[in-house]
Amino acid sequence: MAANYDKIAPVYDLLSRIIFGRQIINAQVGLLKYIPANGRLLIVGGGTGWILEEITKLHSADLTIDYVEPSARMMVLSRKRNCGRNTVNFIKLPIEDFNAYLQYDVIMTPFFFDNLEQDKIGIVFSKLNALLKANGLFLYTDFVNDGGKGPLWQKILLYIMYVFFKLTCGIEANELIDMGGYFNESYQVIIETRYYLKFIRAVAYQKT
Repeated sequence: MAANYDKIAPVYDLLSRIIFGRQIINAQVGLLKYIPANGRLLIVGGGTGWILEEITKLHSADLTIDYVEPSARMMVLSRKRNCGRNTVNFIKLPIEDFNAYLQYDVIMTPFFFDNLEQDKIGIVFSKLNALLKANGLFLYTDFVNDGGKGPLWQKILLYIMYVFFKLTCGIEANELIDMGGYFNESYQVIIETRYYLKFIRAVAYQKT
């Protein structure tokens, strides 16, 4: 069952900024310059939708965006965003239940995979990979799994986040899975940037 962020939707962005400042925002915004004009985008788990307004600052028209988000309250907030003259299809579904008949130029998964257990990650990643065009871009942002080698504060913060989101939103995962292996076979890194003392990773991958 997909996590449901309805309970904390009104305060989600505030909580994020209290803990991480603008680092979560900067990690995602830093990748938006790779979105091509007139492109077709899939955003998976877009949350409150602020990213739509940031995209509109770069592309005020002619993008087609499928915005897939299972939380009803997150979707209400997202629909209020300024999307310019871009076409945005708001789809209130978990990504596992979403089907598309055309492939995408760009897929974005902002802080999405950290919600999933490893078995589900493989299924979802395979689905998204099939939906991305050859040479398409996968814009990935999430927290870093360093195999337990990171500083103690990262481990404590990650533990607190998992406990909090499991209790409030019912996320499936209990631990952060390293996503590197999923991309290694069919993707090359265009750019990778770290944020928040290297605890956040933002990568533009190109499908080869």
